[in-house]
Amino acid sequence: MKIVSRNEELLRDALSCLPQPSSRTSLASCNKMIRFEDISAAAFKIQCGVQKTPCMYSRLSKQYGMDIYLKKEFLQYTGSVKERGVLYLLMSLPQEQQRKGVIVASDSNFSMAVAYHASELRVPVFVILPASTAPGRVKMCREYGAMVISYGSTAKDSQVHARRLAQENGYLYLEEEDSAVYLSGLGTVGLEMYEQVPKLDAVIFPAGGHCGLLAGSAAALKHLNPHISVIGVESESFPVLQQSLKAGHPTDDQACNNHHFYGDVSGVCFGSNSLQLTGKLVDKVVAVREEDILISMLRLLEYERATVDAEGAIGLAALVAGKLPELKGKRVAVVICSGNLELHLLQQCIARALTLDNRVCRFSLVISDCPGDMSKLLEILAREEARVLDIKQERTFVTSELFAVKVICTVETRDKIHTAQLRNALLERYPTTGWTER
Repeated sequence: MKIVSRNEELLRDALSCLPQPSSRTSLASCNKMIRFEDISAAAFKIQCGVQKTPCMYSRLSKQYGMDIYLKKEFLQYTGSVKERGVLYLLMSLPQEQQRKGVIVASDSNFSMAVAYHASELRVPVFVILPASTAPGRVKMCREYGAMVISYGSTAKDSQVHARRLAQENGYLYLEEEDSAVYLSGLGTVGLEMYEQVPKLDAVIFPAGGHCGLLAGSAAALKHLNPHISVIGVESESFPVLQQSLKAGHPTDDQACNNHHFYGDVSGVCFGSNSLQLTGKLVDKVVAVREEDILISMLRLLEYERATVDAEGAIGLAALVAGKLPELKGKRVAVVICSGNLELHLLQQCIARALTLDNRVCRFSLVISDCPGDMSKLLEILAREEARVLDIKQERTFVTSELFAVKVICTVETRDKIHTAQLRNALLERYPTTGWTER
């Protein structure tokens, strides 16, 4: 049955502006203008290979004054929405190319999705990684079924080596880009959310240097209902999408200095197709601070029991930061697209987020080095219901008086109000109490 668009003019206008693809990409033959029918076909073809993830009402709704629904794409087998585009891309390859195999060269969610789904389709797959790659990523790619080769000290070294191997052996070198096939697979997220949550007012997507999910899903959502507001969110540290939209072409003037934290969202891989679709169909792109992303990660962990990375939390960060006041009282879906947070970053992110959320604080004060004085301090902390995380005593470098000790204490509180109450109680007893600012 042919699906008739309710927004035919808008979608046709957007798609007519898309330029013909160049031959510079490894998938040039797959590049063409994306159509709603392509997204529908992708949804049908990949339905048995990826999860139809839930889009659930969130307990965060009351806190932010709107009905929030979370599309939990981090529940995909490899922990990322990239599986949708990758699976459709691999299934669309000619049989001869599937027989020869594919090769990728990055430690991204895209590479892990290629490793898993290529193995499931019995397509030979090679992943080239630099020596600096986190051991966990190397292990996962191997367990997904890929032949992992460590080469070079940088990502560029690995990419050059992968291209050379592809040319010598007939492998197809895959990199995340904006072919119509890949965008159509990612656009199936928009189709699912439209089915799962009736009467949506707005949908929030991660953007940044990887806006394929935003562009593909916008094409689907605007086709089905032009009144749904589609919003992209990127980092203030490198607002590449906003700059590219202003310039009218992809630009990477803003470099990301924290790739380990931002992961996939830090790179610039979108092309003219994604950019044109975004410019025509996306209603708004906002930028958020790193602090807002960390607090969003904390909120998702506490309220949703979801451990996600920066890319997964960046959409919710726009609501945490109050960047979208016009959505108050409305029905909003947020795509939580990735949950591949490195273990060595997990503890650091949680500790930093608790500090930013005014729930972990540190103070120092000087007390008399006499029996009972330390117990009096601890009594105040107990009375104020503060949880002591760490306490240290310094005697050697105290200059105020001879028989005195400097106490440096780190405590956990419930919230900002509780922290203020504790601070007032300590200042009343110890007027010289010093607080370490976050």
